[in-house]
Amino acid sequence: MQKIRWGILSTGNIAEQFAKGLAALDDAALVAVGSRSPSSADQFGDRYNVPHRHSSYEALVVDPEVDVIYVATPHTLHAENTLLCLRAGKHVLCEKPFAINAAQAEAMVGEARARGLFLMDAMWTRFLPHMVRLRELLAARVIGEIRMVQASFGFRTDFNPKSRLFDPALGGGGLLDVGIYPVALASMLFGTPESIVSQASLGAAGVDEQMAVVFKYSNGQLALLSCAIRTDTIHEAFIYGTGGHIRINPPWWGPSSMTLAVNGQAAQQLSFEHTGNGYNYEAAEVMRCIRAGETESPIMPLDETLALMRTLDATRAQWGLVYPGE
Repeated sequence: MQKIRWGILSTGNIAEQFAKGLAALDDAALVAVGSRSPSSADQFGDRYNVPHRHSSYEALVVDPEVDVIYVATPHTLHAENTLLCLRAGKHVLCEKPFAINAAQAEAMVGEARARGLFLMDAMWTRFLPHMVRLRELLAARVIGEIRMVQASFGFRTDFNPKSRLFDPALGGGGLLDVGIYPVALASMLFGTPESIVSQASLGAAGVDEQMAVVFKYSNGQLALLSCAIRTDTIHEAFIYGTGGHIRINPPWWGPSSMTLAVNGQAAQQLSFEHTGNGYNYEAAEVMRCIRAGETESPIMPLDETLALMRTLDATRAQWGLVYPGE
């Protein structure tokens, strides 16, 4: 099988994680990296044996050896960088959050669809083995009708106004950084909420340091979600049905295991084999789609990504949180 040739745009930590994930795939080749710093591109290329090192994003996107580009820049650059790639004729996997707001996401999706190019939100959790099995269990109604989900992703970091996590101009705060995980889980289970009730604690920098939200759906289902950058939470998720529940063990958003509890039966521990560091699974889906001529993934479709961004917009609107430039 001919290898799909990847380029990585940016050289930060998430780019490093993705490069490590690609190394677990025999049918993938990391052939190019782009950075605004020649030394950064060279150092990244040395670490991951990348033959083409570009000292600008513009040079990366016109590299004829590249089939698809992983956009790994900070939140506020996702739209700009994705559009740059698409306009150069490259397929794109864009790191989450997909964009700062729904308007940016709509422009990105519109460009990809107009050009017939593949585009996907890099919601890596959705492609992990335990999440694949979760969808199978829910489709088989093993715990009956799904009525509620609880999920949290919070960590504590020291306040640092120079950090991107506390910089409103970089889309700082918990919601876009880690809140997208529980929101996307609820979306996978229930779709788009019909009502949103939320509260957030906005810190000295003006970004959400912790937040909690309740989504209600058309058939009465509920999602109770939280996230934080200044508060540690237990990284577990629960899906409750009319006939039992499923606990996704910590860290629920990464490679993990599950506990299945069907009413009247002893709980079962479900374990899964994982290869690579987990980022390889989303990359494998991108390559499957490209080989099949599909311009979006049925597992993480673009219409759902747009709905997710609208949900995030509506949630932070309740706090009066507006990012600079909006």
